[in-house]
Amino acid sequence: MRAGALRGLRPPGGSVCEARRAGPTGPTERRHGNEGRTAPARGASGSDNTGRDARDCAMAREAVGRPAEETFSLWKREQARLKARVVDRDTEAWQRDPAFSGLQRVGGVDVSFVKGDSVSACASLVVLSYPELEVVYEDCRMVSLTAPYVSGFLAFREVPFLVDAVRRLREKEPCLMPQVLLVDGNGVLHHRGFGVACHLGVLTDLPCVGVAKKLLQVDGLENNAQHKEKIQLLQARGDSFPLMGGSGTILGMALKSHDHSTKPLYVSVGHKMSLEAAMRLTLGCCRFRIPEPVRQADIRSRDYIRRTLGVPGPPAPGRERNQKAQRPKACRKEGSEEPAGLEIIH
Repeated sequence: MRAGALRGLRPPGGSVCEARRAGPTGPTERRHGNEGRTAPARGASGSDNTGRDARDCAMAREAVGRPAEETFSLWKREQARLKARVVDRDTEAWQRDPAFSGLQRVGGVDVSFVKGDSVSACASLVVLSYPELEVVYEDCRMVSLTAPYVSGFLAFREVPFLVDAVRRLREKEPCLMPQVLLVDGNGVLHHRGFGVACHLGVLTDLPCVGVAKKLLQVDGLENNAQHKEKIQLLQARGDSFPLMGGSGTILGMALKSHDHSTKPLYVSVGHKMSLEAAMRLTLGCCRFRIPEPVRQADIRSRDYIRRTLGVPGPPAPGRERNQKAQRPKACRKEGSEEPAGLEIIH
C-alpha cells in the first residue's frame, strides 16, 4: 500500500487518533442545531483568547458541518484519481471456482457510533475462516472522526480508520490477512461510481465487495412501486434481480440472502472481483440476512463501545459465558433502556 495514497485519503488537517470521552465541561457536538457550541475559553489571566477560540470553533464546525467547497473539490478529484485504479473482474483463482476452493479467510468491516455524538466511533475489522465462518481475528478501536457525513463521500469519513486496521493486521498477523473484504456500504453503485467498498479496496489492494442494506438511489434507480414489486418476486434464498441504472449499466444486484428475509441486500463490485463472484460470496457468507463478516464486525464494534464507555447492554453473541462471569450486572433487564446519549448506532 502506497503511503501517498493513505495520506491522500485523510481529511485535510485531520488525523487518526483514539477518541476520549469529553468530560462534563468538555465540548459536545450535535447533529442538528447550534446546541453544541461552547463558550470561549479563558487563559490563566482570565482574559478571553477570542481570536484563537474563534479559529478553534471554526475548525470544530468544519469537522462536523458541511465542508468548504475547496474540500469538496479535493474529494472529487481524489475519487476520480482512485476510481481509475478499480478492477471490476476476478483476479484470484478461488473467485472463479464454483465452491471457492482456496478461499480460507474473509474479512468484514464496520463503523459504529454513539448516538448524539458525531465524532466518537468504533472502527472494527474482523477476519473469519471460510467456509466455517468462525472469527479468527478481531480489531476494534475507538476513533475520532474528523470529517462530516456527506452523501457520496462516506469514505473520507470512515475509510482512513479501516485502512489503519488492515495495516495493523498486515504488520502484526500477516498470516491472518483476509483474501477479501465485505464492506457495509456500496461499491460502484454510487453517485460517481466509486463508493466506500471501492475506496477501501483500492487503498488496501484487497478484493472488496459492497453490501448495502438500503438502495442508494442513483442513476435513475428508485425505491418506488416498481422496485418494491420486484422485491416481492424474490421468493427463495439466492433469488436476485439486476440494478440497472438509467445509463443502461448494471450497477449491482438486489439479493434475497435468507429465506425468511423480507428485505434484499444490495451487492455491488468494490475492487478486484466480478459482480457474479461477489454475489456468490455474499450468499455463501449469510447465516442470517447480513453476511457474517459484516454482522460480526457490527456486533463486536457495538460491544466494544459498551465495554469501553461503560454502557450497559447485552453481550455480543458467542460471548455470553465470558460476559456473565466477568460482568454479571452488564446485561439490561427486560424492558430497560440504555442511558440517554449513549445509545449505539451504526
